[in-house]
Amino acid sequence: MKRVLITGVTGQDGAYLSQLLLAKGYEVYGLVRRSSAMDVMDEKLRWLGVADHIRMVDGNLTDLSSLLRVLKDVKPDEVYNLGAQSFVKSSWNQPLLTGSVTGLGAANVLEAVRLEAPGARFYQASSSEMFGLIQEPRQSEKTPFYPRSPYAAAKLYAHWMTVNYRESFGLHASSGILFNHESPLRGIEFVTRKITDGVARIKLGLQEKLALGNLDAKRDWGHARDYVKAMWLMLQQDKPDDYVVATGRTASVREFCDIAFSHVGLRADDHITTDARYLRPAEVEVLLGDPTKVRDRLGWRSETSLEALVAEMVEADLKRVARRVAS
Repeated sequence: MKRVLITGVTGQDGAYLSQLLLAKGYEVYGLVRRSSAMDVMDEKLRWLGVADHIRMVDGNLTDLSSLLRVLKDVKPDEVYNLGAQSFVKSSWNQPLLTGSVTGLGAANVLEAVRLEAPGARFYQASSSEMFGLIQEPRQSEKTPFYPRSPYAAAKLYAHWMTVNYRESFGLHASSGILFNHESPLRGIEFVTRKITDGVARIKLGLQEKLALGNLDAKRDWGHARDYVKAMWLMLQQDKPDDYVVATGRTASVREFCDIAFSHVGLRADDHITTDARYLRPAEVEVLLGDPTKVRDRLGWRSETSLEALVAEMVEADLKRVARRVAS
């Protein structure tokens, strides 16, 4: 039985990855930062019914000594670094924290792997936000980066440190440059969940309007359940490498809203308002991934259409909101 350590195990990707690896017979360990909110931290894992099958271990991305201890105890075959301060908007308000956790945190995990588990295969969660002010219409592994937020800059540092540890120390270290991937487990602070939660509330008569920021920003949206399969595939290869993971289709926030509202028989234009408070200081206007390499080398394809993704999220939020109202 293979052992795996996942940082960020309580997040969206950590939950879906845990579900996938448990189904494949892995022994799954999750790194958790202890806090007063421990009673709700595993909500996403419980949603998927896997919380009781994961062994939680105390540690922190900013504390190298804790990572060394965990790796020594767990002795993992694979390490997935999904932990981060991952809300882009907050990174302008907390740039140093974002750099410490999202950037230096990844370097800490790499260093711990090098010292305690050099034979383990390592995955770094890189981000399409690193492309920022896009230098090519379709972004591939060869597209130059131009980060436009403290979050993206921190992710870029972590990305290049992964390449450096691979080339300097021979670690089997790969990065997945994942474009936006959503699900019913997406945090409520992200625009996609904010939209589907708002649609549910409006449909159930709990509110009239939904305030958003830039409706014209375009993203390449896929399903997190599909994308974690690509993570796993990367670590099954003989040689480590970096891969763009995307659908190859881009859609605006406005189009996402149209799909979500039409799913419940409403018109988005009747309910959407814009609020400057939700605008980024430096916007990333368009992201569109080129998944040719991940398709040709790993045989991976996005299996969920944008319409199916949005429908799944709206249905989940309708049930959530209705349950809260009933209680």
